[in-house]
Amino acid sequence: ARTPTVAFLAHVDTAPQFSGTGVKPIVHRNYDGSPVVLPDDPSQVLSPESLPYLGRKMGDDIVTASGTTLLGADDKAGVAICMTLAAHLLAHPEIPHGDIRICFTPDEEIGRGVAHLTLDDLAADVGYTLDGGVAGELVYESWSADKALVKITGVSIHPGYAKDKLVNALHLAAQIVMTLPQHTRTPETTSERQGFIHLYRMSGDAAEVELHFILRDFERAGLAAHGELLQAVCRAVALSEPRAQVECTITPQYRNMRYWLEDDMRPVDLAKQAMQQAGVEPLLQPIRGGTDGSRLTEMGLPTPNLFTGMQEFHGPLEWISVQDMAKATEVCVNLVQLWAKEPK
Repeated sequence: ARTPTVAFLAHVDTAPQFSGTGVKPIVHRNYDGSPVVLPDDPSQVLSPESLPYLGRKMGDDIVTASGTTLLGADDKAGVAICMTLAAHLLAHPEIPHGDIRICFTPDEEIGRGVAHLTLDDLAADVGYTLDGGVAGELVYESWSADKALVKITGVSIHPGYAKDKLVNALHLAAQIVMTLPQHTRTPETTSERQGFIHLYRMSGDAAEVELHFILRDFERAGLAAHGELLQAVCRAVALSEPRAQVECTITPQYRNMRYWLEDDMRPVDLAKQAMQQAGVEPLLQPIRGGTDGSRLTEMGLPTPNLFTGMQEFHGPLEWISVQDMAKATEVCVNLVQLWAKEPK
């Protein structure tokens, strides 16, 4: 191909935090702006007062679940947009475009969406994930992410005969947790461009404990600083009790896609142009999360993230506007035509 090959990607898994089994989607046509009560759990109500974006969608066709499951718009919306794009281009051969690749990934929600995908498999020059939120959202900045495992091994003995012998791993774990920042650098105390250290799982007993952390920041230096702080706290607690073993292992997960995209902003600039052609105002904002595109960009395929319209994802209030999905499809149709004019 003399023009760049463009890949569009979506993920087929849904968030594990809430049930996605037995989804009963409901289409609320020509939404009138009033609260939407979900029938299978009337305590679940979508209200434009608490969801301002919903208030802007009067006249749209709104899709929800029934109140007891996810809708799964994250990321079935992306799948639907990719399939509608393909159907539209096949039905309209007069639309100029280069080679297009469509890819659906599993396990995105647990950070392994592209673990088994090679760039040779994808055979593209540029990619776009369809996994974003409000109309106009265009993401080329994501977290840089590491995970950390702290393993504490104490000295186990019968508690009735433990004087001067027992080293309780749970006590040492508690010291580590309480020594780490409580009022800064946690998910609940940070926003915008601030990173954090997040303890998300703790398991074990007096003999052995495991603490599982994720570390997040937009900058390499910030991410390294979170890791260094965690390691310093572990060292300090280990020094306070030399009979215990405290191991802290940090493993890289993915990096901010901006580090690579800022070298060639064409994928972002053309996406902005495609949105403007569709009458959508581009909203460039960093995502406090990661996408399959974060990892693909790091692997060598520049892959920004485009909007689908999905809202309140990962919970029972998840909803989406059909018209937002249609706009996302229109943006993709514009994009393939813009890339058809670009040199490879």
